[in-house]
Amino acid sequence: MTLHAVARLLLALSLAGSVLPAAAVVDGVATVKSLKGDVRIERSGRELPVGVGTSLLQEDTIVTGRDGSAGLTFADNTLISLGARSRFVIDRFRFDRASNRGEFQSTLSKGRMAVVSGKIAKSQIDAMKVRTPTSLLGVRGTEFVVEADR
Repeated sequence: MTLHAVARLLLALSLAGSVLPAAAVVDGVATVKSLKGDVRIERSGRELPVGVGTSLLQEDTIVTGRDGSAGLTFADNTLISLGARSRFVIDRFRFDRASNRGEFQSTLSKGRMAVVSGKIAKSQIDAMKVRTPTSLLGVRGTEFVVEADR
């Protein structure tokens, strides 16, 4: 199976059963669209409960356990699927709906994620970046899978 097919499969499985439209991102930068198993949000040093429809903020950390997975939709329509045993941080997210320009920086310190980039990555070269413990990926509007050492 190609990397492209893996990315689509992971996103489809993670977002299956989603009931909220992308426009549901109101107060935060993203919305939890689906989840399974152990999923937690760390915000300002506190651990918060998470459910479908939970709003995510800049600087939130999403952590999935050994049986956990989560599907996230960002305000620019970026779709991210986190696999089991992942730790993902929304470092910086700015999006101007009028111009479709902005900045999206994140860190995957462990685990796996599949991404279908949204308007930010498609409107500006290198406006979306994903850091891992060993690399920095500049995104130019595509679908991809990132895996960081566990």
